[in-house]
Order: sequence, then C-alpha cells, then structure tokens
Amino acid sequence: MTVKTLTINGELVSAREDETLLEAAKEAGIHIPTLCHLDGVGDVGACRLCLVEIAGSNKLQPACVTKVAEGMEVNTHSDRLQKYRRTIIEMLFAEGNHICSVCVANGNCELQDLAIEMGMDHVRLEYQFPQRTVDTSHDRFGIDHNRCVLCTRCVRVCDEIEGAHTWDMAGRGSKSHVITDLNQPWGTSQTCTSCGKCVNACPTGAIFYQGSSVGEMKHDRGKIDFLVNAREKKQWNF
Repeated sequence: MTVKTLTINGELVSAREDETLLEAAKEAGIHIPTLCHLDGVGDVGACRLCLVEIAGSNKLQPACVTKVAEGMEVNTHSDRLQKYRRTIIEMLFAEGNHICSVCVANGNCELQDLAIEMGMDHVRLEYQFPQRTVDTSHDRFGIDHNRCVLCTRCVRVCDEIEGAHTWDMAGRGSKSHVITDLNQPWGTSQTCTSCGKCVNACPTGAIFYQGSSVGEMKHDRGKIDFLVNAREKKQWNF
C-alpha cells in the first residue's frame, strides 16, 4: 500500500493512503479532540470537533473522514479552531440539559472532559431547556435524552459490531433524537440483545445501567476494542 508523507503542525508524518487525518495524527502522537469518533466503528463527522485547517483550502475539514494526501499541510490547533471547538461544546451544553452534578457519568464523561480541555468556564449562549424524555423501560439499561449529544455512537456500534441495528435517528434539527426500533420504548424492542455495547460506547451519561447513581457510571471501552480486534484477526467466527 502506498505511503503518503504530509505535515501536521509543522511535523513530517507518514501514513498509509487509506488512513484519515485523525488516524495519522493519533499515530504521530498529535491529539485532535473528537466526540463522535469511536475506534472500531465507522466515522460520520457528526460532532465537527476534529475540524482542521488544510493549506490551500479556506474550508475546514473534519479529520475523522478526510483521507491523507501527499504533501498535505495540516494545522490542528490554531486559535481559530480552538474558538470553534469551544463554541461547539457550549452549543451542546446550551441545547441539552446537562447537569453534571447529578449525572451518572459525572467524572467519567467525554463532554465534561472536552469542556475542561477547551477552557469552558461558562456558556455564553442562551440555554434552550428542551423537553426531553427518559426511557427506563428496559430491564437492565436506561436512556436519558437530556444528556444525548447525537454522536450516533450507539447507532453505529449496534449496527456494525452487534449487527442488531436496534438504534437509529429520527427527527430534524433540534427535534433530532435517537430511537429504538420504530420509535418504540426500549423495553419492548424485539431486536435488542441486551449486550450493553451502546452503554459502553456512549460518551456521556445518556445511556446508563439501571441503578447507577451520581458519578457511578463507568464506560468500558476495552470490551468494544476486544471484539473489534478479535474480528479483524479472525480469532473466532461471528
């Protein structure tokens, strides 16, 4: 496979031609913030936090779905990008109902970590306070739509790894939300296998184990990594 040489933040980086900028940067030890990306499943460029500047283009490109190219010059951490990223995080807080102090994922939340990384000490936007529901009809799990950031990790991990495709998206704009089956209560789903992959894929406290209290929700990404690696290495048949 052809190897491409590019420059990221002034550093020469080599990458395979099928790699994305996000993968190339990660292998080079260069951190690019992201929320919708999850190792092992396809990327959709939903959160836009991984936007980067590419020399010769006025348009910002999402690193997770942009392939490397020979001679490409990339900047991942300009003042412009950092301002955009902070604004995106503030929008997520303003458009949802994220109350960290009473969240099951407090202290183990990627959105919370990103807010700290971006230096967000307050939200400059007007809070929307949407009326969103909580579904605890499942025997083992629950989903609080107030904490959902529409990253679609649950949709992709359920489809690509478990193969059930219980989760999907419905609605448009501010009405967008994740659904189970044909917008039925999770507990009545005929496709859910109760595997828990969606729980471990969720970056916030939106999908949680029943009975979890404040700060008790833990995400075990290792289970997903194990399954992905086992499938790629054909350690067993699925």
